[in-house]
Amino acid sequence: QVQLVESGGGLVQAGGSLRLSCAASGRTFRSYSMGWFRQAPGKEREFVAARSWSGGTYYVDSVKGRFTISRDNAKNTVYLQMNSLKREDTAVYYCALSPSRRIGVHLADYDSWGQGTQVTVSS
Repeated sequence: QVQLVESGGGLVQAGGSLRLSCAASGRTFRSYSMGWFRQAPGKEREFVAARSWSGGTYYVDSVKGRFTISRDNAKNTVYLQMNSLKREDTAVYYCALSPSRRIGVHLADYDSWGQGTQVTVSS
């Protein structure tokens, strides 16, 4: 049974930064890809960033150059560093674990999800 626990969300002014963390347990962490998704009110959950087991990364265009996904395999933790935050980044952010070593950008590519952490960006 895999458990993913996110933390680090909160309220920040536009232009500010936050770092989200996601601690995983219950599966050999280092062999799989991890991703971050977000869901804004009234919208579908969307892909944000992913990192493969080998270190490759992929980002949605709207966060490229502002967000960075990283992972610490020794701590079974994946991070999302978010800089230059915008109001449109406001959402509940979810981390997800894939059963594959390849990067996935679709919800169906992941089989384990955290409970989500709220990020609110004010103007």
